[in-house]
Amino acid sequence: MRILVPVDGSSFSNSAVAFIASRAALIQTQAEVELLNVQYAVSNRVVRAAGRQMVDDFQTSEASKVLKPCVASLKRAGLVARTQFIVGSPGAAVGKAAAAYAADLIVMGSHGHTGFKSVLFGSVTQAVLASCTTPVLVLRDGAIPKRESLRVGLALDGGKYDLAAAKFVVKHHELFGAQPTVTLMHVVPDLLNMVMPGLLGSKPVPGFEPGQIESMQQAAFEQAVAAPRKLLEAAGFKVDEARLTGNNPGDEIAVRVKKNKLDLLVMGSHGRGALRSMTLGSVSTRVAAT
Repeated sequence: MRILVPVDGSSFSNSAVAFIASRAALIQTQAEVELLNVQYAVSNRVVRAAGRQMVDDFQTSEASKVLKPCVASLKRAGLVARTQFIVGSPGAAVGKAAAAYAADLIVMGSHGHTGFKSVLFGSVTQAVLASCTTPVLVLRDGAIPKRESLRVGLALDGGKYDLAAAKFVVKHHELFGAQPTVTLMHVVPDLLNMVMPGLLGSKPVPGFEPGQIESMQQAAFEQAVAAPRKLLEAAGFKVDEARLTGNNPGDEIAVRVKKNKLDLLVMGSHGRGALRSMTLGSVSTRVAAT
């Protein structure tokens, strides 16, 4: 398993390194870890004034200050990590580095910005999620799971990315521990509180009998979880299920993750940019922000 860990010296990237270190006993025989630092490019005017060699030396020194402590942290956990630093825009650079490295997983930290704030602050995590095809594990700045076998949530929307997410969990079983519990989550629409847009504004959805609503919701849930459930159970995973109800899937999933104290959340993403996620309401972006 090839793991790429972008680091910038912040507490957020330190959380990513700490997570990898905490899983070392489980993954060290199968993992290759590469630490990546991205230095911002400087203007031609600065290069002309300071000289190319001075700029290169400065960027090398700054990258070393970030990378060395991370290497030491992983070494204490029994992992030997490669390092590299490149110059460019962090979001794009991480995606390109992941492709060049043929990474199976990118592990990175995030401060949890909403769609609007990510536009204002230029979230690197948002840029990577939006443009990269490599699976990304986003870690918040908080406590690292201590248990060996993790509680993993798998958020499903009934789309083609669901099975890909389940296959990733199966393929990299060791990352989640010997006996992880995977909770399959799918949000069904709350038909009692749903409105439909119309020419004269929103109006309630035509009424359904309670029995009809239950049947429709259960059918939608079963359709979403059936294939991932079969795959995970065949691979020996303990599988729980959670049928959630609401009209804002991102919020419902985030609430359940916190309520059940899940260690990790795995979900597919359509790879939407920040502006599109604001308009279209990307569930992945919403969950990562809350």
